[in-house]
Amino acid sequence: MNLKRTKLAFMAGILAFTSTFCLAQSAAQLDKYNVEWDTPGPTSAQSMPLGNGDIGLNVWFEKNGDLVFYISKTDAWGGELEAEKDDWMKQGGVLMKLGAVRVSVDPLTTGTSFKQILKLSNGEIWVQAGEGKSSVQYRIWVDANHPVIRVEAKSATATTVNVKLENWRAGKTDTVLNGQKNRIAWYHHNSPTTDPHLANLTFGAVIKGAGLSNEDDVTLKSGKVTSQVISIYPLTAVAGSGSEWLGKLEPKVKAIEQLSLEQTRLAHQKWWQQFWNRSSVFVSGDEEAEKVTQGYILQRFVTACAGRGAYPIKFNGSIFVIDNPAKNANADYRAWGGQYWFQNTRPMYWPRLMAGDFDMMLPLFRMYANILHANAKQVNEFYKHGGAYFAETAPFWGGLNYMGPEVKANYTNHYFTPILELSMMMLDYYEYTDDTAFAKKTMLPVASAGLQFFDEHFKRDSTGKLLLDPDNSIEMFWKVHNPAPDIAGLHAVLSRMIKLPSTIIDEQTRQRWQKFYNELPPLPTADHDGKTVLLPYTGLQTAKSFNSENPELYAIYPFRLYGLGKADLDVAINTFNTRKQRAKGCWVQDPIQAAMIGDAEVAKDYTSFALTRKDPGLKFPAFWDKGNDYMPDEDNGGNGENGLQLMLMQIEGKKIMLLPAWPAGWNADFKLNAPYKTTVEGKVINGKLTSLKVTPVSRLADVIDMSKKQ
Repeated sequence: MNLKRTKLAFMAGILAFTSTFCLAQSAAQLDKYNVEWDTPGPTSAQSMPLGNGDIGLNVWFEKNGDLVFYISKTDAWGGELEAEKDDWMKQGGVLMKLGAVRVSVDPLTTGTSFKQILKLSNGEIWVQAGEGKSSVQYRIWVDANHPVIRVEAKSATATTVNVKLENWRAGKTDTVLNGQKNRIAWYHHNSPTTDPHLANLTFGAVIKGAGLSNEDDVTLKSGKVTSQVISIYPLTAVAGSGSEWLGKLEPKVKAIEQLSLEQTRLAHQKWWQQFWNRSSVFVSGDEEAEKVTQGYILQRFVTACAGRGAYPIKFNGSIFVIDNPAKNANADYRAWGGQYWFQNTRPMYWPRLMAGDFDMMLPLFRMYANILHANAKQVNEFYKHGGAYFAETAPFWGGLNYMGPEVKANYTNHYFTPILELSMMMLDYYEYTDDTAFAKKTMLPVASAGLQFFDEHFKRDSTGKLLLDPDNSIEMFWKVHNPAPDIAGLHAVLSRMIKLPSTIIDEQTRQRWQKFYNELPPLPTADHDGKTVLLPYTGLQTAKSFNSENPELYAIYPFRLYGLGKADLDVAINTFNTRKQRAKGCWVQDPIQAAMIGDAEVAKDYTSFALTRKDPGLKFPAFWDKGNDYMPDEDNGGNGENGLQLMLMQIEGKKIMLLPAWPAGWNADFKLNAPYKTTVEGKVINGKLTSLKVTPVSRLADVIDMSKKQ
C-alpha cells in the first residue's frame, strides 16, 4: 500500500467534506432570506425578479391562478417608443421588454392555498397554487449558463396547459410570425433608418415545449398532462429582416435542445451556489440588522440577475421596470430614459469588488472602452489635442458635445470627472484580480486617455500649476475654478498609475505622468471655526448650487485621498461633519463616506436606510423607492451594499482594516474579497472579531483588527 497516496487521498476527502459542509452551512444561512409570499399578484407591481445576468423576468401570479411574466434583456434596445412620455425617453434608445407570457392550466387553479418562494441558493422561483388534487407546482428559472427560460409545471391530476404571448407592441413595432408549427415566434426590428447604433437591431424570442401545439399564432396548448416544460429562447442580433434574425436563433435553439434538462438545471444551480460562495454578509443583533442583511442579499441577487449581459445595469430600474399606471405607462417606460449616467451607474459596481463579483464589472468596463476611440476623435476635432473623456450622460455608444469656455453652463456641461473615477475603479479591479491582460488592454488605454485630456485641455496658472477652469464641480456647482472632485481624481489616479510595474508602462510614460503629477494644484481648503475643511472648489464660495451633493467629499470617496489609515483624518472628519447636504437614500454617498472616516453610527443609520427603503407600491423587498431616479432604483441598494462592506473592511495599500466602522449591538458573519486575490472570513461577536480566516495565509500579516483599538 502506498501510504503517501493514502494520506493524500484522506486529506483530499477531509477538504472535500469541509468544503461541502461550509457550502451547506452557507446555503442554510441564505435560505433564511428567501422571499416567500402566500398571496398572488395581481399585477406586475407584485412581481419577483429573476434572471441569468442577461435575460430577466418579472414574475407574478394573478388571482385566477395564471402565471404571468415579463421578459427583458440587457441588449433589447429599441428606437423611439410609439409615444414618448418625456424628453429623456427620446435619447439613447429604449431598453424595452421583449413581451409578456401567460401560462394557465385548465381546470383553473383556484382556492385559498398559494405559496411563492424565491429560492436564492438555486436561482429559481418555486410556486404551489391550489391544494390536493387541484394543486399545480411551478419551477421557474433562467439558465445561468445558456440563453433559455424554463417553466416546469407539475399538477396532481391531468390538466391542459396553455401558453400565450402578450405583446402590447404586436402589429405596431413588433411582428408575430404567422403559421409557426408547435411554437410561437415574435420579434422587434429597429428601422434601418433610425440611429446607426440602433439600426437593424432585432430582438424577440421563440416559445416551445414537448407536446405543445398551436391554437393560433400567439397561443400554445398541451393535451391532458401532469407535467409540462415550457422553454423560451430570446435573442438580440443585428439582422436585416425578421427571417434573418430567426435564422440566427434557430441553431441556438437546436443546440440547447440537445442538452439534458436535468444536467443543465444542476449546472444552473451549481453556478448560483458558487456565486453565493464568493462572499457573504449576515448581520444580526436586532430586527434592523436582519432587515439590512435581507436588503444586502437581495440587492446582490438582483445585480447578479442583470449584471452579466451585453451592457451595464441601468440605474433607473435595471431590467426589472414594471407598469406605471400613475404615468399611464407600460413596462417599456422608465424616467430618465435609456442613457447611462455615470454618477448613477457606479453605485452598483463599486461593491462588486469586495463581493468578488468581478465578472459583473466587465460589461461596464467594456462599454466605456468601446466608446473611447470615438470620443477621442471628437476631442481632437473640437479642441485639436489628444486624450478623451466620458460625458456624465450618454447613450451606450458614447459621444460628446463641444464644451468650450463659451458654452452655456449646465448640470452636465463642462463635467469631465467620470473617466477619472472609472480609471480608479479599473485600478482597483486590477489589484483585486491581478489580471495583467485587462490592465494592458482596457485599463491603460482608458486611464491614459483621461490623463492626457486633462493635461492638454487645461492651461497652467502663473505658478505652473494646472488650472481647471471652467470646470463643473460635478452637477452641484457649474463652471467653477479648480473643482475638488477633478483635483482629487487626478491626484488619486496619477499617483497609482505612476506605480504600475514596467510590464505595463514604460519609463518615458512614467516620467511624463510624474511631471503632470507635480503640476497638480492642491485640494481647496478653508478654516471653519478653527478647523481645516475641504471645499468644493477654489476661491470665494459664491457659486450657486444646483443639486444636493457634497463635491468636497469626493476626496474621501470615490478617490480615497482621506480616510482611516491616512494622513489628516481630522480634515476628512471636519469636512464630513460640516457637510450641507444630508439627505438619505438613492445616489447619496454618505453611508460610504461615513464608514471611510470611521463614523460607525452615521454609517449604520444611512446604510440601514438604504437597505430597507422599499418602494411602497412594489411588493419585492429590494425593489427600492425611486428617490431621485426611477423604481426599482439601483443606486439605493448599491450604495447600501458599499456602505455595509466598508463598515466591516477597508483597504489601505496592502493593509486590510477589519471593523473600521462597526456599530455597537450588531454581530456579523462575513466573507469578503480584498486585493491580491485575497479573501477574508470572520465573525463579529459583541464588537470583537473572532474566527478569522485569511486566504492566502500569507496575507494574515496585513490584517489590522480595529476592534482592538476601540
